[in-house]
Amino acid sequence: MHTSRLALAWTPLALALVCSVAQADTIYKTVGPDGRITFSDRALNEFAQAVPLRSPGKTPPGANLSFDLRQVSNRFPVVLYTGNNCPPCARARDFLGRRGVPFAERTVTTSADIDALRRLNPSAGLPFAQIGGQQLSGYAESEWTQYLDAAGYPPQSQLPSSYRQPAAQPLVEVQRSEPEPPPRPLEPLYAPLPAASDRPTPQNPAGIRF
Repeated sequence: MHTSRLALAWTPLALALVCSVAQADTIYKTVGPDGRITFSDRALNEFAQAVPLRSPGKTPPGANLSFDLRQVSNRFPVVLYTGNNCPPCARARDFLGRRGVPFAERTVTTSADIDALRRLNPSAGLPFAQIGGQQLSGYAESEWTQYLDAAGYPPQSQLPSSYRQPAAQPLVEVQRSEPEPPPRPLEPLYAPLPAASDRPTPQNPAGIRF
């Protein structure tokens, strides 16, 4: 089973209009009094922590793509959301590679990733893809082909042989805390004994021997 958010018969003009809708790139993490963690698209209180999402961005300038392919990939960037042990995700990834579509891959593995995905796709089904402003839930090659055709992607791969897709990144960036300073050495509780050479020579007026 697969579903798409919008009807299939989109023209490039209609696709461009939908693409103009701004998409949020930050969610907020709030810890409640009971310890429950909530992710939302707005700060629920003054203690909410902003958690940035990874932005798909545009085609890297050094990608060495043809002019036409660079233009369409910048106008309608493709983002693929995948999970572990997901055969349809692997088929979707393979399809985009064979089609020669530059894409960014975002992995959904943690609870923060899942909550962020639900903001984009309430069903949180995988694979999930964005082609510009279009959203596709579930993989069906014929459907994905129609959307890529409408966006203007070449029907055959035009990627140079040296091109490598960027490495997959988690949907929610890992928050790294500042490293803690090394612990201070403990002060000795007692003064150390002086070296044997520094000790005073004991006096033994009685001439006691041991």
